[in-house]
Amino acid sequence: MSIPSSTDKYALLLARCADQPPIPTAVAHPCDHSSLDGALEAARLGLIVPLLVGPAARIRQVAEAHGLELGNTPIIDAPHSHASAEAAVEAVRSGQAELLMKGSLHSDELLHAVTRSTSGLRTARRLSHVFAMDVPSYHKPLFITDAAVNIFPTLNDKADIVRNAIDLVRVLGIERPKVAILSAVETVTDKIPSTIDAAALCMMSLRGQIEGGILDGPLAFDNAISKAAAETKGIQSEVAGDPDILLVPDLEAGNMLAKQLTFLAGAEAAGIVLGARVPIILTSRADSVRARIGSCAIAVLLAHARRVMDAAVKV
Repeated sequence: MSIPSSTDKYALLLARCADQPPIPTAVAHPCDHSSLDGALEAARLGLIVPLLVGPAARIRQVAEAHGLELGNTPIIDAPHSHASAEAAVEAVRSGQAELLMKGSLHSDELLHAVTRSTSGLRTARRLSHVFAMDVPSYHKPLFITDAAVNIFPTLNDKADIVRNAIDLVRVLGIERPKVAILSAVETVTDKIPSTIDAAALCMMSLRGQIEGGILDGPLAFDNAISKAAAETKGIQSEVAGDPDILLVPDLEAGNMLAKQLTFLAGAEAAGIVLGARVPIILTSRADSVRARIGSCAIAVLLAHARRVMDAAVKV
């Protein structure tokens, strides 16, 4: 069953979390109003049980300055942002938390701690970022990847980026996600390397190297989003006009696409990093409260799905 269309797609995510227990979450360096309030609001909604990691005095000062109630929320004291990232990752490694949430530190600081070979949270998968977007003019949730982590991904990187996104979307209820692999044109040419990557990814899907989704590409953005545009160009595709996932050729293209949809089309974007041992809630200072809560809701659903899989393995 897919996520139904709605004017408030994030509300549907929250509804799916309603009967689930909150997930312990390490919040790295929540030292400004937006990051601290986002974590506490997610706790008030019953999504997470926050474990705040950062300079304790500074966190309490921010809370007092903005009238935020910390209550009995635990704080792991860490002197600065680098130490906060390391301590938050260690909280996950030790089992104190099942999710990791970015606070007011730079994304690179947090991801550096995550990707450490001996003390991080790496898996065999490549880390990648997904924007889960609520675009008012589009008929269902739209997932864009990767717009924040992999700058110039190789073919093998893109294969993992697709796998991560497919796994995410399937947890959200879309059994066989449609993936549009974007480029500037819809024909394969050696003049545009991303078109060759797109063709290779489609073949990898046909040969079972990428499972769980329906891939098509290369597709230009208009052909990917508009069935009419695809038909005008004679493109016959199960994906064109109805993609769940847009795989972009590189970070620059993805970042610009996501921000254009946000600031020109009124979209809201929840952000999450996949491929680590746990989902990583990666938010921006510019994110709305709804977008932050949407990011938390997606991560919570992933965490619960992981609990179910772990329980099945033990049986």
